[in-house]
Parts: sequence; structure tokens; C-alpha cells
Amino acid sequence: MIVAGLGFSSTASADSLRAAYDLASANHVVTDLATVADKDGHPALSDFAHSVNLPLHLIAADDLSGQRTLTCSPRSRATYGTGSVAEAAALAAAGSGARLLSPRHISTDRLATCAVAIGAPS
Repeated sequence: MIVAGLGFSSTASADSLRAAYDLASANHVVTDLATVADKDGHPALSDFAHSVNLPLHLIAADDLSGQRTLTCSPRSRATYGTGSVAEAAALAAAGSGARLLSPRHISTDRLATCAVAIGAPS
């Protein structure tokens, strides 16, 4: 499983998510999407997930704080207890032993981030 984790502001658009996704997923065949559960129902997330036609995993905020991330956003740290929602969501969804293939990339409008993780071989 190769998961693209998404983090984004409440003002992000589907284009914001697409821009971050395109940067992070270059050279990777993504099979799933993930983000923090409190973003469920956000119009940009719904539109983007529909456009890429990938399963979406909603990760409980408590499950983000235990993930070790490569990058650190002060806002993510303060809100969710993790350095990067995108990285932590990708790692959590990819499962135990997952590793990042691509650290957090930021959309050009700075409203969305995306990171890619791969699950451990079974």
C-alpha cells in the first residue's frame, strides 16, 4: 500500500490539494489517500478524492501524535501534536513499519500539504 497523506487549511481548494499531491506523488503509484478525521466532509477533500478515485482513510487525531515525521509545522504540532499532518496520516494509514517515500510537499498557494508513505512488506 502506498498512501498519500494530506494536510490542509479550511480555506484550501481541490486545486490546492492537487498541487501538493502532484509534487509529493511524482514517481510513485499511490493506492490510497489519508488525512485527519476532522477534515471529513470538507468540500475540497471530497472533490479531490473523487477526482483521483482512490480510497480515503480518515485517521483519528490521537493516532497522528505517535507518528514520527521528517518535517515540522508549528501549527500542526500545536493542533495535532505532530510535526506534519500529511506525513503522520500517510504513515498511520500505511500501517505498522511504514516509511516515508516523500516528505511533506506544500502547494504553491501554501494551503495544502502532501506526503507519501509505503507500508511494510507482509
